[in-house]
Amino acid sequence: MATQEAFEQAAQRAQQLPSKPSNTVLLQLYALYKQATEGDVQGERPGGFDFKGIAKYDAWSSLNGKSAEDARAEYVALVDSLFNQ
Repeated sequence: MATQEAFEQAAQRAQQLPSKPSNTVLLQLYALYKQATEGDVQGERPGGFDFKGIAKYDAWSSLNGKSAEDARAEYVALVDSLFNQ
């Protein structure tokens, strides 16, 4: 399990990635971060032509039920893997 400190360090490192990840990876980072910090998705799913908002909502929603600890650990592992590519 990743500690809160390791998670916060990974969040800082994610801002300094050597190259921009794919949109899929960016959504995964977003969803794991939100799940780790806020828990299950809240609010209404965006509608209309807010495609970015819909994608972010759906990515976060896909993690419903995942514990904050598991989300933190997966986030740290994902950030580490992006630096080791």
